[in-house]
Amino acid sequence: MRYKKDWEATKQRFEDYWKGENTGRPLMRVTGVKPGYYPFQIPEEIKSKSLEEKYMDPESVVRRYRYYCETHEFLGESFPNLNADFGPGSLAAYLGSEIEFQDRTVWFHPCVEEWEDYPELKFNPENKWFKKHIRLFEECKKLIGDDFPIAIPDLMENVDVLASLRGSMDLLYDMIEEDNDIVKRVQQVTDCYQQYYDAFYKYAQYEGGSAYTVFQIFGSGKTQKLQCDFSALLSPDYFRTYVLDSLKQATKSLDHVLYHLDGPESIKHMDALMEVEGIDALQWTSGDHGPDGTMEEWDVIYDKARAAGKQLWVKVYTGDLKDWIRNTDRIVKKYGSKGLYLFFNDMPLEWAEELMDYAEKNWCDVKGSF
Repeated sequence: MRYKKDWEATKQRFEDYWKGENTGRPLMRVTGVKPGYYPFQIPEEIKSKSLEEKYMDPESVVRRYRYYCETHEFLGESFPNLNADFGPGSLAAYLGSEIEFQDRTVWFHPCVEEWEDYPELKFNPENKWFKKHIRLFEECKKLIGDDFPIAIPDLMENVDVLASLRGSMDLLYDMIEEDNDIVKRVQQVTDCYQQYYDAFYKYAQYEGGSAYTVFQIFGSGKTQKLQCDFSALLSPDYFRTYVLDSLKQATKSLDHVLYHLDGPESIKHMDALMEVEGIDALQWTSGDHGPDGTMEEWDVIYDKARAAGKQLWVKVYTGDLKDWIRNTDRIVKKYGSKGLYLFFNDMPLEWAEELMDYAEKNWCDVKGSF
């Protein structure tokens, strides 16, 4: 792997993490911006000149990411991996939604007026958005070779996809009025999800494994994030009716699964989620612009995950370097260093080296009090 000095050791630490085995210190995504490049910006001469170029031009996508790699040091378990995504939830586009690219986000426009008038949701290799996306993957892979992996896109799953196709409020009413029809549609999404995943996995395979970009994870075989952000709007009973079985089915086709739990209104589903044997690790997000994952109020989530034998993925960003170290100290002392992944945003290289030095001295082989 280019740009990563200790890749073989990093791969092994990821394997140990997924298995819940000792990794010494926690896994840490720490990426330092080299001197002279912080705060990091893409130079004008290689910036994309249009939204189409930004998202769909393979040479532009790769050129911008290579510049990122050349101006950053990948410390800890951070590693270079190319994001060639069409935005979170692109599976909806392959099933009929139209994509609207914007500079900082992507919108998927609802396309279902009535479910009874909409065709079966199934794998369609001729869908225009799928063809554009898979072509992007193919061309990017040619350009990067074996320098680093191209990561699996954020397809999304189950009712999150239906919400993009139908609209959230309309889908809620559908669930109340037409529960059997929606159960059928969720199953259709579940059935075709793996076919679309496998199409991208063909290009995402890297040294026997794969990466998922958003949460910077790697694992042998098929590694993926699963989620249901729509669950914030669902009661525990509705979650079990419409989501739980789909998640259980999805995990059976994957080798390593990180579940993304988003927002305080989703915490009520923790008991159900911990029943899913195929979920290996839990990633918690407190919602848009909320406090980071080290806050003590979130321990109720981590306690349940640990009790169920799941690994933890914790994002640290509230405050500055001293705050990150102090808050992470508490997490490590309680939950131990084993089965713990710590995600830090990009920082000056000097900070990154100081953080790694502190971790090596203080966070290795910690048993934890939990």
